[in-house]
Amino acid sequence: MTAVTVSVSPVAARIGAVVEGVRLGGELDSITVDTVRDALHRHRVIFFRDQHHLDDAGQLAFARLLGEPIGHPTASAEGELIVPIDTDHGVVADRWHTDVTFVPAYPLASILRAVRLPDVGGDTLWADTASAYAELPAPLAAFADSLRAVHSNRHDYAAADTDVVSEARKDYRELFESTVYETEHPVVRIHPVTGERTLVLGAFVRRLVGFDAEDSAALLALFRKHVTRPENTVRWRWRAGDVAIWDNRATQHRVITDFDGARRLLHRVTIDGDVPVGVDGRPSLALLPVREAVA
Repeated sequence: MTAVTVSVSPVAARIGAVVEGVRLGGELDSITVDTVRDALHRHRVIFFRDQHHLDDAGQLAFARLLGEPIGHPTASAEGELIVPIDTDHGVVADRWHTDVTFVPAYPLASILRAVRLPDVGGDTLWADTASAYAELPAPLAAFADSLRAVHSNRHDYAAADTDVVSEARKDYRELFESTVYETEHPVVRIHPVTGERTLVLGAFVRRLVGFDAEDSAALLALFRKHVTRPENTVRWRWRAGDVAIWDNRATQHRVITDFDGARRLLHRVTIDGDVPVGVDGRPSLALLPVREAVA
């Protein structure tokens, strides 16, 4: 067999790269897996074109090479590890977020595979929260280091949809909130692999600890502005056969809803993560649901 050279080509200076020469699946050798993992840590989100051979089983087998796949706490049936991101079910992740930050050990990475795409539109944006922290003015960075924030899957009705919410979206929201989770995270965590400081924010944040609602909103908007600066982002135009993998500990992402009701279906697998630790060494803290102590 002829050896295939793996190449990693940046899409933008701060975030995003295309990886070529890799046929994703469960049969990859350890050197290739390490190359993929290293590219992920360096570029935050990596893209693979022309993975037309990949199905749910292959996607899941590949995910197991990177870690332990996990389902969604509320939006998956028990044991279901493939999560459909499907506009037909009212799922439109159109606000900047990091996946599942309402639990303490939120996913370390997500793997998203295009299944059905609109003819036009439906790109995804990612933002680099490590670069966002690194560019903060020193006094603001020191302030961020001291902050804690409460994240929850309960819908933020103060920032509710401006248009009429479909029945499908209402049904999905009801499922999504079937168990209410709340977790207190440090606003700045230490990345367990790179050692970088990253901002832990996004749409699941409900308030900053120690601040009222008005001050929380103003401060969160200030940090959000730094995270989503164009220089910290990359935009991916999906094609059939595409797969994206992102480091969920150092990014936020959102879809662009410019596909006018056309169906958009992607399948996601998430990899189990670790509990964040802040600059002061304090880990994240689960607030809800309350677990009863075992005698």
